[in-house]
Amino acid sequence: MLAQLIDEIPRFFSLYNVIFLLQALGITFALSALGCGVGFVLGFAIAAVRLTSARWLAPVRFAITLATETFRRVPFLVTLMLVFFVFQALMPGISTFTIAAVSVCLIATAYIAEIVRSGLESVHRTQWDAALTMNLSYWQTLRMVIVPQAWRIILPPVFGFFVMFIKDTALASQIGVMELAFAGKTMANKGFSATLVYLTVMVMYFLLSYPLARFGKHLEARLAPTRNP
Repeated sequence: MLAQLIDEIPRFFSLYNVIFLLQALGITFALSALGCGVGFVLGFAIAAVRLTSARWLAPVRFAITLATETFRRVPFLVTLMLVFFVFQALMPGISTFTIAAVSVCLIATAYIAEIVRSGLESVHRTQWDAALTMNLSYWQTLRMVIVPQAWRIILPPVFGFFVMFIKDTALASQIGVMELAFAGKTMANKGFSATLVYLTVMVMYFLLSYPLARFGKHLEARLAPTRNP
C-alpha cells in the first residue's frame, strides 16, 4: 500500500490538482470569514438590542432572542438543508455558494450574538450606573464606556469560534459547494487513493486553522491581563 501511495504522489500533486485543492481551500476560508464577519456585525447589533430595556423594543427583543436560541440549538446541517430548499423553491437558479453563505451567516450570527451579549454583561453594573448618572444615552454608554472594556473579553472567544467554524463549513459539501471536503471527495472519485486524498485534505485544514488558532491564543494571552482592575 505504501509503495502504491508513493507511486501515486507525482500524479496526484499535478499542477491542475494543486490549483484545484487551493481553490477549494480558498472557498472554505471565504465561507468561514464571511460567516464570522457578517455574524460579528449582526451579532453585535442583536446583543445590543437584547440588552435594552425600552418597552417598544420588547417585540423585537423577543423575536431576535427566539431566532438566536433556535439557530444555536439546531444542527448546522439542518439549517443548511432548510435554507437550501427554501431558496430552491423561491429562487431556483441561485448558486449553492450563496446558499451556504447565508447558512453560515445565520449560524455565526446566533453564536457570536451570545458571545457579545455575555461580554457586554461582564462589565460591572457600576459602569452602567456611572454612565447613567452622567446622562449618557444607552447607545452612548455602549460606545464610550462598555464596549472599550468588553471587547477584550469578546474578541478571544469570537476568534476561537472562527477557527472552529472552518471545520463546520465542510458540511457545505452536502449541497455541492466545492469547498475542501467536497474537493477531496471529487479527487477520490477520480480514482486517487482515499488515504492520500484525505491525508492531504487533513493537512490543508491543519495548515489553515493552526496559525489562526495560535494567533487567537496569542491574542487571548495578551488581552487577559487587561481584564483585571
